[in-house]
Formats: sequence, structure tokens, C-alpha cells
Amino acid sequence: MDLFDLAGERDREAMAPLAERLRPRRLEEVFGQEHLTGPDGVLTRMVAERRLRSVVLHGPPGSGKTTLARILAEGVGLAYEALSAVEAGVADVRRLVERARERWKLEGRGTLLFLDEVHRFNRAQQDTLLPHLEDGTLVLVGATAENPWVMLTPALLSRCLVLALRTPGVEAVRRMLDRAVRERDRWAPGLEADPEALEAIARRSGGDMRLALNLLDWAVLTGPRPPRISRDGLDRLWRETPHYHDAAGDRHYDRASAFIKSLRGSDPDAALFWFGQMLAGGEDPRFISRRLMIAAAEDVGLADPMALVVATAAHHALEAVGLPEARIPLAEAIIYVATAPKSNSVVAALDAMDRAVAERGTAPVPEALRDPHWRGGAKTPYQYPHDAPGHFLPTWHLPPDVPFLPFYRPTRQGAEAAVAERLAVWNRARAEARGDAPASDGTAAPPQEA
Repeated sequence: MDLFDLAGERDREAMAPLAERLRPRRLEEVFGQEHLTGPDGVLTRMVAERRLRSVVLHGPPGSGKTTLARILAEGVGLAYEALSAVEAGVADVRRLVERARERWKLEGRGTLLFLDEVHRFNRAQQDTLLPHLEDGTLVLVGATAENPWVMLTPALLSRCLVLALRTPGVEAVRRMLDRAVRERDRWAPGLEADPEALEAIARRSGGDMRLALNLLDWAVLTGPRPPRISRDGLDRLWRETPHYHDAAGDRHYDRASAFIKSLRGSDPDAALFWFGQMLAGGEDPRFISRRLMIAAAEDVGLADPMALVVATAAHHALEAVGLPEARIPLAEAIIYVATAPKSNSVVAALDAMDRAVAERGTAPVPEALRDPHWRGGAKTPYQYPHDAPGHFLPTWHLPPDVPFLPFYRPTRQGAEAAVAERLAVWNRARAEARGDAPASDGTAAPPQEA
């Protein structure tokens, strides 16, 4: 490397993002993954014994997958080569394999292949890696934010140790920010940072180390001179920085799950928080309104049938007026669903129905219930409930060989309590009309074969 190359390398490093310039060089500098990098961690033992195995690092963005791959290569003396499965193909892998074989011959050392977004390789591309992992030509460190047990082939997974990286907590992110401030001479000489500002960045980054360092860097670039980071100075940065979200990845599903579980758990404040997080991150509001309608039917159900009406009305309001105004009816529906009494009796009834249908197959319709075109030959005429007192007759509507479970078991929550009382009276009447003993909950015993 000549003087021009050295100057160019220094300029490139100076232009690199702060997360790259301050990338940890040792396992003990990687915060938030102590279950892997601590004294008893598997990665620590691999480096100490210089016996690295192929691994798949599964974790959220900014949790340290690339950093760990570089540290592992240096720690065990392997050459480091990187590919992105988004751009690379089979030809790139073959060229890399040839370089790895030459390296074994000329240098007597192996090669670590860091394959970012490894789940983007299709089955055939993943299969091209297998023989080179088997014969020791390559050690693979694959990185993915997706579920490797779903996205990767069993053949590749059987050759790799899958290690889950955790989302770093606020304390881990804060320790990393403190380290960045201590090393300020490398990137922001004279920097002063208020502790409450660093705490705010740590909380705002959502466990993404890369995002936290970028926020720190942006705060320096947009702040006063000499550089100082204060909580007041972060307010404008907060307004201008988009929320970190993805439309189809883990953050999408995790926040949607938290939203649904907050509704089910009758926590309107948490439901509104996750609603705000998804909207701020660019989530399609139609997705949110659809999930809200499902929650109204699945988790509130007949305890308050108006919940589904309110949620559906909010969905139509969204289509009619759009954002930002539609936030108001959506929030109204979220609060309504979260604070409504809860019942999953409809879902339970569907589950019971599915089991009965699967077990019984096609059951014949009783004569009295068949279509009128056949009724001339029916021995048992159909009786019209509206002609009876209370508009009810204790008629059995199931086929005689289908046991009465019952499918629908109303709860005593909200409006469903009144339904439970009516249904108990009707089911007892049906049981008495057939000579069956009612169950303790007022439901009828299974009908007997005629």
C-alpha cells in the first residue's frame, strides 16, 4: 500500500458513519450480548480455544451481528470476507471459495465468510455453501433479522449453530454511548454531553446500537460549536428523525403483537402507545384498523357486540377522511375495545364446531329441517317458533348422532351475561322435551339415537 492508498484509507475512515468508526474490536466491548460474549459465553470459549464453528447470528438490526463476525475472525486468526445475500450470487461464492483454497495453500489459514441477510439466499444458493462448510474451506457466520428456522434450509441449519442475539437494553446502549463520549477525540474533540441527553438517546433508539450512535453523531452535527449535546438540543432532532420501523419484518410483527395483546389485556394506554409507534414508523393505518376489527370480534365478542360496530366504523372513517384526522376515530375505537368487557366465547365455539365437523363429516339433515320441496314426505313437520309463546320451541336442530357439546358457552361478561341466562333456559327446555337431563350449567345432555 503506497502513500496515496494510505491517505485514501484515512479519508474513507473519516467519512464512515460513527457506528463504523467506533466498532468494537474485542468481545468485552460488545454490550448487551453477555450471554454470548461473557466469561461463560459460547463465543468467548470459541475464541479462547481458537475453534470457531459455523454459526447463524439471529437478532434485531443494530444488535452487533457484523461486529461479532469481525471480532471472531480476528480472534481465531481467520481471513475475513464479507458478502451480502441481497447482492451476491453463486458466482460470487465460487470466486470466494477459490480465494479461500488458495489462502489455505499459501498462508495456511482459513477464511471466515460473513454472509449478511443470509435468509435472502434461495435453497439452491444455500446448498452451494454446504460442501465448503463440510470440508473446512469456509467458516460461515450468517446474519439475519428473520427467523432462521423458517427462512433457512434444514441442510444449512444442521451445519450451523444458531445463536440468538438479544435486543440490547437501555443500560447496554447507555454504556456504549458513554464509551463513545470517552473516545470523543477520535470523532468529536471537545464534546460535552449531558447525562440526561445520553439517557434520552439510549431510550429513543429502541435497542438499536447503530441507531443510537447515529443519533449521537447527528446531534453533534446539528448542535452548537464547540459540540455539546443537551436534552433541549435533542427536541428538534426528535422531530426530524423518523421512527425506526419495518413494514414486514420483526418490528412490524412485534409491535402489532404488542398492540393486540394490550387490547386483549384491557390496557388502553399501552394500546394507544403501540398505535402511535406504528403510525410514527410509517405503518399502513389500514393494517392497524383491520387488526382492531379482529380484536373486537375475537377478544370482546358478545360481551359487548358494539365493539365490532365501533371498530368497523373507525375503519370506514379512515377510508373516508384519511390521516391525520382519522387518528381520532381510530383512537376512539382503540379505547372502546380496550375498555370493553372481554369474551372469547365465539372463538371457542368455532373451535368446538371445527372439531365436531371434522369428526362427523357430512351429517344428514333431520326431516323436519329439510327444504320445503321435500317436506311432503316428511314424517315430522316443521314447527314455526314465532307461533309459540316467547317465540321459542324446544326443537332439537342437530342430527340425532351429533352429541351436544355445546359449541357456544357464553361467559358472564358484559352483555353476554343476559345471553347466558336466556340460553340456559332454552337448553333446559330442549333437554326436558327430549327427556334428557340438563347439565349443571343449564346445557342439555347429548341427544340419544332415535
